[in-house]
Amino acid sequence: MQADLVLYNGKIYTIHQARPQVQAVAIVGNRIAAVGDDAQIKCLLAPGGEAIDLGGRTVVPGLTDCHIHFVEYSLRLTRIDLSGVESKANAIRRVAERTQTAKPREWLLGGGWDRNLWEDPSFPTKEDLDSVAPHNPVALNSKDGHTLWVNSLALARAGITVETHGPPGGEIERQPGTGEPSGILKENAKHLVTNVIEKPSLEAIQAALKVAMANAQRAGLTGIHDCEDELAFTAFQELLKGDELGLRVLMHIRAENLDAAIGLGLRTGFGSDKLRVGGVKIFADGALGSRTAAMLAPYEDEPLNSGIAVTSKEEMRELVSKASRAGISVAIHAIGDRANRDVLDILEENRQSGEGTDLRHRIEHVQLLHPDDIPRLAKLGIIASMQPIHATSDMEMVKRHWGEERGRGAYAWRSLMDAGTVLAFGSDCPVETLDPLVGIHAAVTRRRADGSPGPEGWHPGERITVEDAVRAYTFGAAYASGEEQEKGSITPGKLADLVVLSQDIFAIAPMAILETEVEATILDGQFVYRRADFPSV
Repeated sequence: MQADLVLYNGKIYTIHQARPQVQAVAIVGNRIAAVGDDAQIKCLLAPGGEAIDLGGRTVVPGLTDCHIHFVEYSLRLTRIDLSGVESKANAIRRVAERTQTAKPREWLLGGGWDRNLWEDPSFPTKEDLDSVAPHNPVALNSKDGHTLWVNSLALARAGITVETHGPPGGEIERQPGTGEPSGILKENAKHLVTNVIEKPSLEAIQAALKVAMANAQRAGLTGIHDCEDELAFTAFQELLKGDELGLRVLMHIRAENLDAAIGLGLRTGFGSDKLRVGGVKIFADGALGSRTAAMLAPYEDEPLNSGIAVTSKEEMRELVSKASRAGISVAIHAIGDRANRDVLDILEENRQSGEGTDLRHRIEHVQLLHPDDIPRLAKLGIIASMQPIHATSDMEMVKRHWGEERGRGAYAWRSLMDAGTVLAFGSDCPVETLDPLVGIHAAVTRRRADGSPGPEGWHPGERITVEDAVRAYTFGAAYASGEEQEKGSITPGKLADLVVLSQDIFAIAPMAILETEVEATILDGQFVYRRADFPSV
């Protein structure tokens, strides 16, 4: 054996139980050839190969974001960014700034606004946007992506009037007294506007993706599980064809495209190690931030609101059955405890029917579970695709809207793991940062960067170890995509995807994880990112 690349003198965490830590790794082509101590591995280097002294640096398997809206994130980099804006007035000011360079009648798009950060947390209105953008239609997604804030011109373009009825699984917010649309569209009502917005060109998406992929590589990501539409899938295929796809992509299918996928004979797992078909993405409910997550009991501060069932239980049942019969797994968005229970009921029926028993179904988010439902995921073999940073970002909202007692069942990573559930972690970017180290920190500490809510973290019994968290971004991710034999650990024969870190996150104080930097990212045995001061041969 002659290795093209040898990394030695490191703390290499393999995430493989048989040999959890080694000093060195040898890579041949795009595969891991051997792991062991320095003496064993350095002698495998081929003439002209590259040997890098890690100087004690830490190495982990390549990290995968198991729930991301990557094209939306890519495009958001060029649109109106309202992330973290602390007042409605500042949000309106940013829209006003964009009008200065916009063409007349051009759509102004963006998002990230979060009314929960504002002193007045009531919904904004179309008039707020009309005051600064009377000649441009405006459409701005909320942070959680489940509410759209639009102006009068956008409503007019979509033909939404006082007589327009909200679609099933959606709501058009109305002005008191008049019944006029207020400018807020929830859940499926969003599509009334988004369907009339001209989609960006394939070329524009590809250009945006290239910038975003570089950002992801700098963050240590080598793979993503994407939850978007057919245009995103086409863009990824075009990049793959041009040998420009810098991440491994598992691509879910939108529910409205399920029949087309079945007609083509597509099945979960079709594709390559670079671009692979995942499951069908179904929405059971909305989100906590928009107060549209479907709940068993009403919201604490909204006694008449129990959320929105975006897809009825009957329709979900039919979709799950149809997909399973065709060999396609499901990835179902469920945030509220009612939504999660409904999904578990349906998946239990599906398992009992014998349809697609080998499929790895998953629930996306799993943010709130009734205690009785926590053991059910493991029993049914359902993967919990979760985003740790949601816990630290949302903990105040949980207390306010779900209450302290119900909140004990929120983001229950430890309880799910103890029950035997496989965890697969992601970010939900652009809702949150795609930085997986921020997610690992949240999972381990359940604290924000400022240390709140205190040394023990929020509901500390649900904290997990660094190894558990890294496993959820690596082996758990590979298991969720049916590729645990190909990736997810630093094991001979697997794909050579690795990340070099500036600190040993397994040994340092947990809060210091946020101070850790990615020094290099290796995909397919090649450096796709390395800091300027990273050691070379």
